[in-house]
Amino acid sequence: MLEDGNDWQTVRNDGAITLDVRLILKTNDGALIAMTYQGLRHGPAELLAHVDRGEPVDPADYYFRINSRFETAAPNCAWLNNILALGAGYRVPEGPVYSVFEVL
Repeated sequence: MLEDGNDWQTVRNDGAITLDVRLILKTNDGALIAMTYQGLRHGPAELLAHVDRGEPVDPADYYFRINSRFETAAPNCAWLNNILALGAGYRVPEGPVYSVFEVL
């Protein structure tokens, strides 16, 4: 991921966080891929306080999901332009980690 991405987080009245993210990925061979995703993270307030402090928390104990789209001009990655993807995430001190899967 390149450093120029942006994310907007909204904390709802119920404590859930909605995400709206735009970033650029760079593959090992130099291809650039724009990734946009929206997400939702929620769980018990005391547990999410640990997450926010960067403390280890079992990802199964809270909900963190995203829906993603991709755009690229790179021929070897062009198939990404035609898919939707869903992901499950968790947070570590360095930031979020996602497993992302194409919706078939």
